[in-house]
Amino acid sequence: MRRAMELGLPIILLRTIRPGIFVPIFPVYVVADDTDNRRFILALDESLRFVSNPLQLKPAEREYAERIVKQRLHQPEFRGRILLAYQTQCTICTLRHGKLLDAAHIIGDNKQHGLPIVQNGLSLCKIHHAAFDANLLGISPDYVVHINRALMDEIDGPMLRHGLQEMDGRLLTLPARASDRPGADRLAERFDEFRAAG
Repeated sequence: MRRAMELGLPIILLRTIRPGIFVPIFPVYVVADDTDNRRFILALDESLRFVSNPLQLKPAEREYAERIVKQRLHQPEFRGRILLAYQTQCTICTLRHGKLLDAAHIIGDNKQHGLPIVQNGLSLCKIHHAAFDANLLGISPDYVVHINRALMDEIDGPMLRHGLQEMDGRLLTLPARASDRPGADRLAERFDEFRAAG
Protein backbone atom coordinates (compact mmCIF):
# COMPACT_ATOMS: atom_id res chain seq x y z
CA MET A 1 0.00 0.00 0.00
CA ARG A 2 2.75 2.38 0.97
CA ARG A 3 4.63 1.69 -2.28
CA ALA A 4 1.49 2.26 -4.36
CA MET A 5 1.07 5.61 -2.56
CA GLU A 6 4.70 6.61 -3.21
CA LEU A 7 4.46 5.75 -6.91
CA GLY A 8 0.93 7.14 -7.36
CA LEU A 9 -0.25 3.82 -8.77
CA PRO A 10 -3.88 2.71 -8.62
CA ILE A 11 -4.89 -0.40 -6.71
CA ILE A 12 -7.93 -2.64 -6.95
CA LEU A 13 -10.15 -2.64 -3.88
CA LEU A 14 -12.08 -5.89 -3.38
CA ARG A 15 -15.25 -5.56 -1.30
CA THR A 16 -16.58 -8.82 0.16
CA ILE A 17 -20.24 -9.58 -0.54
CA ARG A 18 -20.15 -13.09 0.90
CA PRO A 19 -17.17 -15.33 1.65
CA GLY A 20 -15.41 -15.92 -1.67
CA ILE A 21 -17.56 -13.39 -3.59
CA PHE A 22 -16.17 -9.90 -4.20
CA VAL A 23 -17.01 -6.67 -6.01
CA PRO A 24 -13.89 -5.02 -7.51
CA ILE A 25 -13.51 -1.23 -7.30
CA PHE A 26 -10.92 0.31 -9.64
CA PRO A 27 -9.07 2.63 -9.78
CA VAL A 28 -8.49 3.37 -6.10
CA TYR A 29 -5.52 5.42 -4.89
CA VAL A 30 -3.70 5.34 -1.55
CA VAL A 31 -3.44 9.02 -0.56
CA ALA A 32 -2.27 8.97 3.05
CA ASP A 33 -0.59 6.73 5.58
CA ASP A 34 -2.28 7.35 8.94
CA THR A 35 0.40 5.64 11.05
CA ASP A 36 -1.14 6.77 14.36
CA ASN A 37 -4.30 4.76 13.62
CA ARG A 38 -2.51 2.07 11.60
CA ARG A 39 -4.55 2.60 8.44
CA PHE A 40 -4.27 3.95 4.92
CA ILE A 41 -6.61 6.55 3.45
CA LEU A 42 -7.97 5.65 0.01
CA ALA A 43 -9.30 7.93 -2.73
CA LEU A 44 -12.11 6.44 -4.80
CA ASP A 45 -11.99 9.26 -7.33
CA GLU A 46 -9.13 10.80 -9.29
CA SER A 47 -9.92 14.30 -8.04
CA LEU A 48 -9.68 13.22 -4.38
CA ARG A 49 -6.02 12.28 -4.87
CA PHE A 50 -5.03 15.92 -4.67
CA VAL A 51 -6.84 17.30 -1.62
CA SER A 52 -4.52 19.28 0.63
CA ASN A 53 -4.98 17.11 3.75
CA PRO A 54 -6.81 13.78 3.30
CA LEU A 55 -6.97 13.31 7.09
CA GLN A 56 -8.71 16.69 7.63
CA LEU A 57 -11.18 17.23 4.78
CA LYS A 58 -12.88 20.60 4.35
CA PRO A 59 -16.72 20.47 4.43
CA ALA A 60 -17.07 20.65 0.62
CA GLU A 61 -14.39 17.96 0.17
CA ARG A 62 -16.08 15.73 2.75
CA GLU A 63 -19.48 16.12 1.05
CA TYR A 64 -17.97 15.26 -2.32
CA ALA A 65 -16.07 12.29 -0.86
CA GLU A 66 -19.26 10.93 0.76
CA ARG A 67 -21.11 11.19 -2.56
CA ILE A 68 -18.29 9.34 -4.34
CA VAL A 69 -18.25 6.60 -1.68
CA LYS A 70 -21.98 6.08 -2.22
CA GLN A 71 -21.54 5.84 -6.00
CA ARG A 72 -18.34 3.81 -6.17
CA LEU A 73 -18.69 1.54 -3.12
CA HIS A 74 -22.26 1.22 -1.95
CA GLN A 75 -23.98 0.93 -5.34
CA PRO A 76 -21.83 -1.89 -6.82
CA GLU A 77 -21.85 -3.76 -3.51
CA PHE A 78 -25.62 -3.28 -3.16
CA ARG A 79 -26.15 -4.56 -6.71
CA GLY A 80 -23.95 -7.58 -6.07
CA ARG A 81 -25.74 -8.48 -2.86
CA ILE A 82 -29.19 -8.05 -4.44
CA LEU A 83 -28.42 -10.12 -7.54
CA LEU A 84 -26.88 -12.82 -5.36
CA ALA A 85 -29.94 -12.92 -3.07
CA TYR A 86 -32.35 -13.08 -6.04
CA GLN A 87 -30.20 -15.59 -7.96
CA THR A 88 -29.72 -13.11 -10.83
CA GLN A 89 -33.35 -12.89 -11.83
CA CYS A 90 -36.07 -10.26 -11.87
CA THR A 91 -38.30 -10.74 -8.84
CA ILE A 92 -41.36 -9.93 -10.98
CA CYS A 93 -40.88 -11.65 -14.36
CA THR A 94 -37.91 -13.97 -13.52
CA LEU A 95 -35.79 -12.67 -16.44
CA ARG A 96 -32.29 -14.09 -15.85
CA HIS A 97 -30.02 -11.85 -17.97
CA GLY A 98 -27.73 -10.06 -15.50
CA LYS A 99 -27.00 -7.19 -17.89
CA LEU A 100 -30.72 -6.42 -18.02
CA LEU A 101 -31.16 -6.43 -14.23
CA ASP A 102 -30.87 -3.61 -11.71
CA ALA A 103 -30.75 -3.50 -7.95
CA ALA A 104 -33.66 -1.21 -7.11
CA HIS A 105 -34.05 0.51 -3.76
CA ILE A 106 -37.47 0.14 -2.15
CA ILE A 107 -36.89 3.28 -0.08
CA GLY A 108 -34.70 5.60 -2.14
CA ASP A 109 -31.10 6.11 -1.08
CA ASN A 110 -31.79 9.84 -0.95
CA LYS A 111 -33.83 9.22 2.23
CA GLN A 112 -32.32 8.74 5.68
CA HIS A 113 -33.65 5.18 6.01
CA GLY A 114 -32.97 4.25 2.36
CA LEU A 115 -30.06 2.04 3.33
CA PRO A 116 -28.10 -0.06 0.81
CA ILE A 117 -29.10 -3.36 2.43
CA VAL A 118 -30.68 -6.43 0.86
CA GLN A 119 -33.96 -5.98 2.80
CA ASN A 120 -34.32 -2.57 1.10
CA GLY A 121 -33.72 -3.88 -2.39
CA LEU A 122 -35.31 -5.73 -5.26
CA SER A 123 -33.79 -7.34 -8.33
CA LEU A 124 -35.75 -5.84 -11.21
CA CYS A 125 -35.34 -5.92 -14.97
CA LYS A 126 -34.95 -2.52 -16.62
CA ILE A 127 -38.64 -2.13 -17.58
CA HIS A 128 -39.92 -3.10 -14.12
CA HIS A 129 -37.33 -0.89 -12.40
CA ALA A 130 -38.37 2.12 -14.50
CA ALA A 131 -42.07 1.41 -13.85
CA PHE A 132 -41.39 0.98 -10.10
CA ASP A 133 -39.44 4.25 -9.89
CA ALA A 134 -42.20 6.07 -11.80
CA ASN A 135 -44.88 4.61 -9.48
CA LEU A 136 -46.56 2.89 -12.43
CA LEU A 137 -45.87 -0.43 -10.69
CA GLY A 138 -46.24 -0.99 -6.97
CA ILE A 139 -45.57 -3.91 -4.66
CA SER A 140 -47.78 -4.42 -1.63
CA PRO A 141 -46.40 -5.70 1.70
CA ASP A 142 -47.78 -9.16 0.88
CA TYR A 143 -45.45 -9.27 -2.20
CA VAL A 144 -48.19 -8.76 -4.81
CA VAL A 145 -47.47 -6.69 -7.94
CA HIS A 146 -49.93 -3.91 -8.77
CA ILE A 147 -50.02 -1.93 -12.00
CA ASN A 148 -51.32 1.64 -12.17
CA ARG A 149 -55.05 1.66 -13.11
CA ALA A 150 -54.62 4.11 -16.00
CA LEU A 151 -51.86 1.92 -17.42
CA MET A 152 -54.10 -1.14 -17.12
CA ASP A 153 -56.73 0.60 -19.29
CA GLU A 154 -54.21 1.73 -21.91
CA ILE A 155 -53.91 -0.08 -25.23
CA ASP A 156 -50.43 -0.27 -26.74
CA GLY A 157 -47.94 -2.86 -27.97
CA PRO A 158 -46.83 -6.21 -26.59
CA MET A 159 -44.38 -4.77 -24.04
CA LEU A 160 -47.18 -2.96 -22.22
CA ARG A 161 -49.51 -5.96 -22.40
CA HIS A 162 -47.03 -8.75 -21.55
CA GLY A 163 -44.37 -6.79 -19.66
CA LEU A 164 -46.64 -4.78 -17.37
CA GLN A 165 -50.38 -5.44 -17.57
CA GLU A 166 -50.02 -9.24 -17.28
CA MET A 167 -47.86 -8.76 -14.17
CA ASP A 168 -50.77 -7.20 -12.24
CA GLY A 169 -51.64 -9.51 -9.33
CA ARG A 170 -48.52 -11.62 -9.71
CA LEU A 171 -46.59 -12.72 -6.60
CA LEU A 172 -42.90 -11.86 -6.38
CA THR A 173 -40.26 -14.56 -6.71
CA LEU A 174 -38.49 -14.09 -3.38
CA PRO A 175 -34.98 -14.92 -2.19
CA ALA A 176 -34.63 -18.36 -0.62
CA ARG A 177 -33.22 -16.92 2.62
CA ALA A 178 -35.91 -15.20 4.67
CA SER A 179 -33.34 -12.67 5.91
CA ASP A 180 -32.82 -11.49 2.29
CA ARG A 181 -36.50 -10.80 1.60
CA PRO A 182 -37.81 -7.24 1.29
CA GLY A 183 -39.01 -5.72 4.54
CA ALA A 184 -42.82 -5.49 4.75
CA ASP A 185 -42.57 -2.08 6.45
CA ARG A 186 -40.46 -0.73 3.59
CA LEU A 187 -42.83 -2.17 0.99
CA ALA A 188 -45.80 -0.65 2.84
CA GLU A 189 -44.20 2.80 2.85
CA ARG A 190 -43.35 2.57 -0.83
CA PHE A 191 -46.78 1.11 -1.71
CA ASP A 192 -48.40 4.17 -0.09
CA GLU A 193 -46.38 6.34 -2.52
CA PHE A 194 -47.59 4.19 -5.43
CA ARG A 195 -51.25 4.55 -4.36
CA ALA A 196 -50.89 8.30 -3.81
CA ALA A 197 -49.45 8.69 -7.33
CA GLY A 198 -52.69 7.38 -8.83
